[in-house]
Amino acid sequence: MINISLCMIVRDEENTLARCLDTAKDLVDEIIIIDTGSKDKTKEIAKEYTKDIYDFPWIDDFAAARNFSFSKASKDYIFYLDADDIILQEDRENFKKLKESLDPSVDSVTMKYNVGFDENGNVTLSYRRNRLVKRANNFKWYGPCHNYLAVNGKIINTDISITHHKIRHQTDRNLNIYRNRIARGDKFSSRDTFYFANELYDHKLFDEALNNYDKFLNMPDGWSENKIYACGKIADYYHFIGDNVNAMKYCFKSFEYDSPNADHCCRLGDYFKEKSSFKQAIFWYELAIKSQKSNDNWGFVNPSYWTWIPHIQLCVCYYNLGEIDLAYTHNELARNFNPNEESILYNTIFFKNLGYNTKKAE
Repeated sequence: MINISLCMIVRDEENTLARCLDTAKDLVDEIIIIDTGSKDKTKEIAKEYTKDIYDFPWIDDFAAARNFSFSKASKDYIFYLDADDIILQEDRENFKKLKESLDPSVDSVTMKYNVGFDENGNVTLSYRRNRLVKRANNFKWYGPCHNYLAVNGKIINTDISITHHKIRHQTDRNLNIYRNRIARGDKFSSRDTFYFANELYDHKLFDEALNNYDKFLNMPDGWSENKIYACGKIADYYHFIGDNVNAMKYCFKSFEYDSPNADHCCRLGDYFKEKSSFKQAIFWYELAIKSQKSNDNWGFVNPSYWTWIPHIQLCVCYYNLGEIDLAYTHNELARNFNPNEESILYNTIFFKNLGYNTKKAE
């Protein structure tokens, strides 16, 4: 069985650190805490879990802090978390099995990172990260903000998920890091440009965000997954302001980078449904259902677009076309995926009043 060092960088995390460590402490053999300038009780809380606490002056560089944390590890493998991450019980059990069975020739283990959720707790945004890496390989972090861990060798993908449960509201920290880099004259990579656009978008600086998304799309490099996601953000903005011509343009542009993604198919279905062009909308929602979601996708993924959303929209479309049986069937298919969704529950009662037996569809 391998042994593991948990490495974390923290600052002012008194409200989340214990919650995080309580879900991880029995999975690892060493806990390394790097404090970057806490002014609350973070370090006092950390002392309840480990003696390995180090100070690192904050220099607007996450990669530097993470590399320092990795340098303090002493076990076979390094695992990292943020203070507002937790490991749910099912994932804890799978993590234990992984630890007991992992082939020591493996250089990196990837896990899902679930970062967005709906009101029912269903995952709405997830992506994959290298999460457990062999210490002897001395893998390094790169990038002051939205950094990444560069790995190579034998990599395996698992279904283990890390769950991000943020408590604090969004701050300007990341945006300011990018602003300061621009002021210094730093040259942005395609990855920098993409994540800078995301920060701008999240801060509702839409004109600047769209300019940077377009700049990113015109760069010759960059992950296709990120380019597809950028097209979606631009499309959502144009849809928000009522410009469906440009919204559709960017949905179709996403097809340049891969076969149609379910989220873009659903967007196109929405545009037609809003015009009561239900047959055209049905085409796109059905294509969303047929599209393939790779379990190994490294880009941002909203599982809802591959599951219940196209079905509930097909329910609406078929009902408006007078095909009530098909409408009922698709509501039940949606209910299979998301039984507590308010709109699905409303439809379930509606169809029951029409005389339909509410049973799970096959």
